Amino acid sequence: MIDGVLQEPFAEYFVRFCQNVLGLSFDSARALYFTLFQQNKAVLEMIGFSIILLICFYFGLSRFTRYFNEISSGLDCLVAETEGEITLSPEMDFMTQKLNKIKDTLAKRQRDAREAEQRKNDLVVYLAHDIKTPLTSVIGYLNLLEEAPDLPQEQRAKYVTITLGKAYRLEQLIDEFFEITRFNLQAIVLNKGVINLPFMLRQMADEFYPMLSSQEKQVVVNAPEGLTLWGDADKLARVFNNILKNAVAYSLENSVIDISAQRLDEGIVITITNQGNQIPQHMLSTIFEKFYRLDSSRPTDKGGAGLGLAIAKEIVAAHGGTITAESNQEYTRFTVILPDFKAEIREA
Repeated sequence: MIDGVLQEPFAEYFVRFCQNVLGLSFDSARALYFTLFQQNKAVLEMIGFSIILLICFYFGLSRFTRYFNEISSGLDCLVAETEGEITLSPEMDFMTQKLNKIKDTLAKRQRDAREAEQRKNDLVVYLAHDIKTPLTSVIGYLNLLEEAPDLPQEQRAKYVTITLGKAYRLEQLIDEFFEITRFNLQAIVLNKGVINLPFMLRQMADEFYPMLSSQEKQVVVNAPEGLTLWGDADKLARVFNNILKNAVAYSLENSVIDISAQRLDEGIVITITNQGNQIPQHMLSTIFEKFYRLDSSRPTDKGGAGLGLAIAKEIVAAHGGTITAESNQEYTRFTVILPDFKAEIREA
């Protein structure tokens, strides 16, 4: 390009410049052109090419620097937790979307953490308040027994029964305090083995018999004999216990709670179904969160620390399974699906 296109016009212009401006003759101007440019053409070409590269590098680096500055500004907005969306130049749209997605995710996690912390704080306050009630009763009845040693045996037995009941309630509330701490500090470690699932479910239902009989409720277990499961027996028993405890607490009197288990293509499916008040649809996704209770206004004798279903979810997830809930006007059903590790069971 230099030899065929640019050289002749440049040579003519340089010779004319030397003749008109410097007053040189044509031969002198031509000799000067040859000395300055023709003999040093390779060097001049390299210098020119280097200058062009430097210019291109400068503009390219300036563009990248601007992009990096925009990204840095976006990250500053992300760290500063500013309101509104992060906006970058149009060509950085992909980065804008990623930064805004990260911002939304972080904001949601912060909201969830604040809500969980608030629920925990409220629960601690409620539990602390509720502890005072049975404690006051225990102290009161013990004082009566101490101050009136000649009370009739029937009256004394009544006071002892009431005091024992209040003491049990006090123990339950204190256990809930420890449960709150253990949930946050303990990691779930599984000790797996072969589980006779029908036997476990029937044994668990028998443990609830005193609570069920007082409310004229019953539990029916439908599980085929020989149905085995590979998992941590103690922790899975806690899962089913927490779900059944919830079903017993919120089911209607004179109703039947159904526990079913079967092996399907997706794995071992266990369902616990009870008849009771419908859980609102918008609450079904939150009942497995820490410290969440349907009746969140106050803890009652029916409710605990709001950790039962959250712990159940953690244990099921540690086994590689899922737990879901559905509710309508006819029933509320919790479904636990656990992997069917037949190969592991045979090896064991």
